Amino acid sequence: MDVAREQVGDGELAGNLLKQGAEARVYKSSFMGREAVVKERFAKKYRHASLDSKLTLKRLLGEARSMIKARKLGVRTPVVFAVDSLSRTLTFEFVTGSLIKDILLQSGPISENTILEDIASQIGKAIARLHDGGLIHGDLTTSNMILHSEKQELVMIDFGLSFTSSLPEDKAVDLYVLERALISLHSSNGNVMEQVLASYRQSSKYWSSTLNKLAQVLSPLPPNTFVGPYMPSPKQLDPSWLSLLSDGVPRQ
Repeated sequence: MDVAREQVGDGELAGNLLKQGAEARVYKSSFMGREAVVKERFAKKYRHASLDSKLTLKRLLGEARSMIKARKLGVRTPVVFAVDSLSRTLTFEFVTGSLIKDILLQSGPISENTILEDIASQIGKAIARLHDGGLIHGDLTTSNMILHSEKQELVMIDFGLSFTSSLPEDKAVDLYVLERALISLHSSNGNVMEQVLASYRQSSKYWSSTLNKLAQVLSPLPPNTFVGPYMPSPKQLDPSWLSLLSDGVPRQ
């Protein structure tokens, strides 16, 4: 039963639009009687139609595989229901809960909130499991994490930029993206990243090489040093938890 295709009409899916980005629309819908989310990838008019179809299918399948792999690694993600190449859609479980972004924005400092401490610990543990399994999320922001309303369990979503890698550099960039998101949106919550990294260290078998690379990225740069796409400017650094990265990390 091709539910996703039945929902297509006049180029758009039936259902409530939850989000629209540069690459896809996300709808709340249903799948065989269950609440579901349908992610529809846009056709790129500037690409040849057959090439665009192949690339879109590759990315849909890649995202689905990453979600399934993450679950096998012990990280909660929505259950994948279907992938439809004709409608360019990925259909998966609708998770009832609150975005971590919203929870943090409505909360005070982490030092005064045990719930935030637990959330930060869950984030660190989840990322450690992904990285130890060779999976890079690619877009670790608080908008891509949900706290399940009943189980109070962290759920990772949006694996559209995910890829497989065991390189410490890729894992460090993954963590750096999260650090930037926390500083830009959630500075009023205090040092959430410190708790995330503490949990990461406790949960990852390979934390040393990853945090060593992250410490290098976050170390102050000499004047006139080239700043690459993932390298922060010295003025942007938050050095308050650099000691946590370097403490006990063997240097070569």
